[in-house]
Amino acid sequence: MDRVIYLTMAGAKAAMQRQDVVSNNLSNVSTTGFRAELTAFRAVPVRGDGASTRVYALESTPGYNAEAGPVQATDNPLDVALKGNAWLAVQGIDGTEAYTRSGGMEVASDGLLRLRNGLAVLGDGGPIGVPANAKLDISSDGLITATVAGSPPQGIGRLKLVTPEAPLQRGDDGLFRAADGADLPADANARLQSGALEGSNVGAVESMVAMISAARQFEQQMKMLQTAQERETSATRLLSNT
Repeated sequence: MDRVIYLTMAGAKAAMQRQDVVSNNLSNVSTTGFRAELTAFRAVPVRGDGASTRVYALESTPGYNAEAGPVQATDNPLDVALKGNAWLAVQGIDGTEAYTRSGGMEVASDGLLRLRNGLAVLGDGGPIGVPANAKLDISSDGLITATVAGSPPQGIGRLKLVTPEAPLQRGDDGLFRAADGADLPADANARLQSGALEGSNVGAVESMVAMISAARQFEQQMKMLQTAQERETSATRLLSNT
């Protein structure tokens, strides 16, 4: 009975956690540059007196799916799609440098180049200021050229593009950072495609199937708990009659 309860409890918890991750991925199926979160489980023995005969599952998040999402042309000069393993540097809400694959930008009312969610885009020297009424052009290496009527084009900065050697870690704010928290150096070889955006790499059909599978697994674990309870009731009744 003890083993049944532990196994069933661990299975139900694992199925519920898996469904949470899949649901979050599915809700971001149309989020620009989103990277699907991965889940994994490992067996952990229950420590205590006697032999370690009971094992439960411990959920862990090994990282994210690094495959690139589909690229769609937008013809907006402020939209960029990162190529290869390049990432765009932005300033997080906490003021630290972070990285994203979401390349939809706009010029905010304060004259800074920002993502559409309000985060400031970083250049080699920090946030990038844009002259008033300037028309911007972004080259494949991230160089930003501004053209104001009556004036020749001038470079106003270069997007900070990084290429991490090790997988990044996703923060609670949805942005990615290096595992040690340090700022990554700009990569002069990183490239982007202007006038396009990279979509989410979440497969809608695959995620729906995974969600249904997790729900059925949870229901199965609940039935096992009910069966264990019925057996316990039957055993108690038999013992009380002896």
